[in-house]
Amino acid sequence: MNVSLAVPRSLSPSKVSSFTSCPLAFRFTVIDRLPEPPSPHLVKGTLVHAALDRLMWHHPPGLRSPETAKAELLAAWDAMRDDAEVQGLGLSPEEAAAFLADAEVLVRNYFSLEDPDGIRAAGVELGLEVVLGGTRLRGIIDRLDVTPDGRLVVIDYKTGRAPPPRFEQGRLSGVHIYALLCERVLGRTPDEVRLLYLRDPVTITATPSEQSVRGQQRRTMAVWTAIERACATEDFRPKPSSLCKSCNFQSSCPAFGGTPPQTLAS
Repeated sequence: MNVSLAVPRSLSPSKVSSFTSCPLAFRFTVIDRLPEPPSPHLVKGTLVHAALDRLMWHHPPGLRSPETAKAELLAAWDAMRDDAEVQGLGLSPEEAAAFLADAEVLVRNYFSLEDPDGIRAAGVELGLEVVLGGTRLRGIIDRLDVTPDGRLVVIDYKTGRAPPPRFEQGRLSGVHIYALLCERVLGRTPDEVRLLYLRDPVTITATPSEQSVRGQQRRTMAVWTAIERACATEDFRPKPSSLCKSCNFQSSCPAFGGTPPQTLAS
């Protein structure tokens, strides 16, 4: 007898991106919860985000210098170096030093994108949640700014490479979900959403509108409906792409001769 899979309790920008990129990888990660090895890229992203959060939240304008940011990076590293995710990387002392040095480059690059002394942050790591259709839509905004003239700006830090221009709108979809959350929870659509790519460094900016927010709501609901349908039919299909080369589930993926999901579910 075929038993439908449990539907996820909530959606987030990362889950929406995961499902649209590859429904089967979404299933393995979100529903089956297959174990994955720690990712050095994710760990480094967490470290850099923590340092920048500390810089903006713990220090007033005038004291947000590169030296202060470096000190906060070291403090964040000391706080997380014993975490399971960090320990799971198995870094040697030399590798850990190189890892931290590269994180310092990303933090230093931040200062070429904006002057933190001129920023008034209304919140960092700001969690927003709203009931949308049959699911809870959740998101954590890296930083929410209020400009001197009262404009609202959503900031999202990125530690990877910026996408080519033809893929920029795809990368902005997650931030548009943040705009939707702001509109529904705070009662106001942000005036701007910005992706700060620290590796390059470059900023990608979009201006949400009532039309774009409504469009994002429709797209999000369409993804949720597709997830519900896939869970009911146990039909999560692989979507081969360039992302496959970094996927941890190739041994379980039919596209690579792995065990099909129907066998896993039986």
